[in-house]
Formats: sequence, structure tokens, C-alpha cells
Amino acid sequence: MSVVEKFLHYVSFDTQSDEHSTSAPSTEKQLLLAKELVKELREIGIENAELDPYGIVYAEIPANDGGKRHSVGLIAHMDTASEMSGKDVHPRIVKQYEGKTIRLNEHYSMDCESYPELEAVVGDDVIVTDGTTLLGADDKAGIAIIMQTVEQLLHDDQEHGKILIAFTPDEEVGRGVVNFDLERFNPDFAYTLDGSDIRDVDYETFNAAMATVTFHGKSIHPGSAKGRMINAVMLAVDFASRLPQWERPEFTEGEEGFFHLLEMHGACEKAELEYLIRDHSREKFEIKKTMLQDIATEMNDLYPECCTVEIRDQYYNMKDAMDPEMKAVKLAKKAIEECGLTPRSLPIRGGTDGAILTWRGLDTPNLGTGGGNYHGRFEFVSINKMEKMVEILSRLLQDAE
Repeated sequence: MSVVEKFLHYVSFDTQSDEHSTSAPSTEKQLLLAKELVKELREIGIENAELDPYGIVYAEIPANDGGKRHSVGLIAHMDTASEMSGKDVHPRIVKQYEGKTIRLNEHYSMDCESYPELEAVVGDDVIVTDGTTLLGADDKAGIAIIMQTVEQLLHDDQEHGKILIAFTPDEEVGRGVVNFDLERFNPDFAYTLDGSDIRDVDYETFNAAMATVTFHGKSIHPGSAKGRMINAVMLAVDFASRLPQWERPEFTEGEEGFFHLLEMHGACEKAELEYLIRDHSREKFEIKKTMLQDIATEMNDLYPECCTVEIRDQYYNMKDAMDPEMKAVKLAKKAIEECGLTPRSLPIRGGTDGAILTWRGLDTPNLGTGGGNYHGRFEFVSINKMEKMVEILSRLLQDAE
């Protein structure tokens, strides 16, 4: 199969993860794709491919170059986002996209003005959805690119160092590498293929945390509530209004951090706010966390023990833990240049499993796959850019000396 055929096959699997589940993986259906990938890896000659108890696929291709090259890890995730269903995906190929409006169905369409990421794929053959599901390019395009690259490598008997492969579940719910075994997967450095633009080598991410703010009120009949009722929902509204209103995602860009109110629910007796806290600067990140605690203290001064804040760090800026020589970044940029493109590294407004792995001691920058508009019905991926990324990855594996 070609990289396109592989991708179209993988998106037929519903692999949506579940943030409310406590199992690993969070959904059993992710295992169906995992087992399929193990089967395919073995069919192309990687007999040690196997699925571990946590739903992670591991495989290793021994070096055949006499030890001249670095060992390299390749990682992509199997799950799709919770924002929209990935079941019964019906992809469609738009041949030589001209930059005009793409009609997904009678209700939904997209164009370059509303979705500027499309400008990067004008002239390409583009895979889109039918508007009823997400596509799954995040990150089944990454899986297809890795699978195609290693299949060609083995078929052509190219010289290479040791290559380690991992496909993980639950990246979209922040648990992609919670159970990742770095004794088993131990290359000199690795790459996640989980980005968009194939020119990009990402190594600067947000610092990230999730905060749960809980409010305890007192419910009294509204007819006799004066001086007695404490409405937890109104406490939550008050709390939200005390945060800097311009430090929200809809008002920020570049390296500007934010507070993102992810969920709000409750009643008079109890309410909760869930926030995502993000900043590239570790100092500003810590200030943001302190600000939440300070606001809670102010509110507790007014209404004793009405407010508690629990903060859980999720990942840190990869750049702060990266090897100063940045060997992995330099090799990726060299491969991109050799394939006729101009590489770039921009601070990304998000994070990857590579951020966690880098802080655990394995440098893992992120590479692109040629997709865009992730996590919704307007998702797409360029066939041309997936094929180009196979070329880039093959070059990187050959150059890794």
C-alpha cells in the first residue's frame, strides 16, 4: 500500500480516547488499530513488533550500518480528539485543490479566507471529510508516514542505524506517554510526527497545567435568602471575572500565554471551573498559577472556605530541557533542506508527547505531517505533503551520523 492507502485504512478505525476513563488505554477501541499496526509491522519484516499491556505498540529495526549512525526513535499517536467523533469517517480526495471553496456537505464548507491553513496546500491533492466527523489526520497521517518510510527502507535494503518505533494511545487526553517505557525505547533521540507544516521542526512548546477551582455555597430558599444564601455559581462567575480578561486564547498569539476556561458547571451549593494554564515562559507560567491561588485567598476572605484550587502540571517547555547541541533538531533541518524545503522552528502554541519525553531525558522534537484544521469537521491533509514527508524522514534516517 502507498502512504495514502495506509492513511485511508487507518482512519477507518474509530480510536477516539476518553478523558473521563481511568483505564489504559482509555478506550478499548484504540486496541483494534494497535493490533492492526502490529500485524502490518510483522508483515513487512519487523518480527519483534508487539503490543504492551497499556496499549502502546513497540517495534525495533536493528542497525545494518556497522554502528556509523545514531539510533533514532519515531513516534505517533493512535487516538483522535474528543471534540468530534472519529467513527464512520468518509474521506474524499480533492484533486489539485485550486484554492476555492470546498463544499463538505449541504451545511458545511471551507475556504482559504476562513481557514488560512488551506493556502499551504493549493495545488495539492487534499483529503477532506464529508463534514460529519473529524478526519483523523491528527495523528494517523503521522502513523502512515512512519509505516511507509520503514516499509520502503526495508524493501530497498537501505543502510541505517537502529530504528525504534512506537505508536501510543491517549495523547489527546494528555496520557500518551504516562506508561511509556524508556528502557525499552532507548534511542539516542526521537521524533514525534504530530505537527502540521512539513517544514517545521518544533522544539519550543508551552508550559502547561490544568486547574480545577471548586466553590462551595449555601442554598437557601430565594424568598428568604437575603444575607444567608451563598451562590456557588455566582462565586465562580466572580472568580472568572478577576482573571486578566485579555489573557484568554481568543486574545493571544505568538508567545503570549493564557488562561482557558475549559469547563464550567454547577449549582447553588457547588460549582467548578476547569482551566488550562499555558505560557512559554516558565516564570510567567508560575505567576499564572500563583494568581489563581491568590484570587482564591481573596474570595475565602469574603466567604470563609468557599473556594479551593487544585493545579496539576501537565508538561513543560521542551526547549528548556533540550540538549544544547540540539543534534536531533539539526539533523531534521538538514534533511528538510536536502529535500528542497526551507526548515523553520517556531514556538508552538501547544505541546506534544515529545515535551514530556524530552524532560524525561530523551530529546524528542516534533515534525509535521501536512495536515491542518485538526480536531473538527474541517480537518484535512495533503497527499503531496505526506509523500514529501516520507522522503524527508527517509533522508533523515540515512543522514543520522
